[in-house]
Amino acid sequence: MDVFDLLVVGGGPGGYLCAERAAQNGMNVVLFEKKALGGTCLNEGCIPTKTLLNSSKMYRHAKESEAFGVTAKGVEYDHSKVIDRKDKVVKTLVSGVGATMKAHKVTVISANAVIKGRCENGFAVEADGTTYEGKKIVIASGSETVVPPVPGLKEGLESGFVVTNREVLDEKKLPESLVVIGGGVIGLEMAYYFASVGVKVTVIEMMSKIAGATDPEICKVLTDAFVKRGMVFELSCKVVEVKKNSIVYEKNGEKIEIPCDKVLLSAGRKPSTSGIGIETLNVDMDRAAVKTDRHLCTNVSGVYAIGDCNGKLMLAHTAYREAEVAVNHMLGKNDEMRYDVIPSVIYTDPEVASVGLSKEAAEQKGMNVKEIKLPMSYAGRYLAETEGGKGFIKLVVDTDKKRLVGCHMVGSYASEIIMTATMMIDTELTPNRLQKLVFPHPTVVEIIREAIFKI
Repeated sequence: MDVFDLLVVGGGPGGYLCAERAAQNGMNVVLFEKKALGGTCLNEGCIPTKTLLNSSKMYRHAKESEAFGVTAKGVEYDHSKVIDRKDKVVKTLVSGVGATMKAHKVTVISANAVIKGRCENGFAVEADGTTYEGKKIVIASGSETVVPPVPGLKEGLESGFVVTNREVLDEKKLPESLVVIGGGVIGLEMAYYFASVGVKVTVIEMMSKIAGATDPEICKVLTDAFVKRGMVFELSCKVVEVKKNSIVYEKNGEKIEIPCDKVLLSAGRKPSTSGIGIETLNVDMDRAAVKTDRHLCTNVSGVYAIGDCNGKLMLAHTAYREAEVAVNHMLGKNDEMRYDVIPSVIYTDPEVASVGLSKEAAEQKGMNVKEIKLPMSYAGRYLAETEGGKGFIKLVVDTDKKRLVGCHMVGSYASEIIMTATMMIDTELTPNRLQKLVFPHPTVVEIIREAIFKI
């Protein structure tokens, strides 16, 4: 029996990049994935949703281009063709991941993997009746949809009346009406997509605002933009029952029933760690999440956990970086995670992006901070390309250390601009040094330059 240097359980963003980086450094790696390479991100999340959102944006722009001097007639939207294109994009990228694994001589096992614990050569994993042994093991088992204990919800999922982000991306026919349970990032992106192409959408959220921990002012801009698209928000509400063709929710102590064609369950995600034999490793857990340190090490030597399964930040780009840190630790290189400089994005229109601390969070840490807020219209390109946009940027500056500690924005290109702020925070450049950076003109990212000169 061949003994591998590394066993990787899970082929999502963290898992496949971990396998690639380890193989690049001379390690003999086996990667286990029971579904498709790329995990939730590539097959059911990041990539397919952005494909749909881009199509809906093109459709909306075609219909609403009069303000820009363009009139389009007979504009139609074919959802089934959009789904077909989504499938093509996903297939291309999944094939690309497979080709990368092959190029780096990573052994890929397309089967359900069960960890069997320690063995003489390190650790053992069983898949399809075969046992694989390795000196080290990385758990990258991802996450799964949270299914709240709501009466009728399980039956709704079984009948297809209720769908998760996985099934909704394969629906070739648009429903006339959709209720989205949950106003977080995933729920909002899908709600926005369907509303943009003519579906009547209602979002039911337990919190008093949408988008979780996002800056309240940004949430207000986002909510107003969505309402203009015809979306209905029921905030501070709780779903109490799922019926055959309707949803019952509670608002201010009153139960309200609304009929709908489909329900999208988007009440959050949790680490997917059950049924994979993780208990055989005796690693410390925090409920379903595997506890890890800044090097992605567990309490058991040779066992690492990366990506959603450790419950830190359930973002694909977090998993990418965690994969690299874990491999570097195996190689004895000095490296560690910095969770305070990981950007987050909501890919609706307008886009939302943030990194670092909010003013309130910084003050809670005892920091003396200054907040600079500017409308995105300070950037000429934003004004030229956006009609009636209400976007803005906020910079949070530590006035004692003279450095940027947070950036929050809403507006076009926010998803691309945020990396500039991320680098500024990560490198801890002073405002004086930041003011010497040259930005291309005209670009929307110039809004950061404008804000820096207000410090």
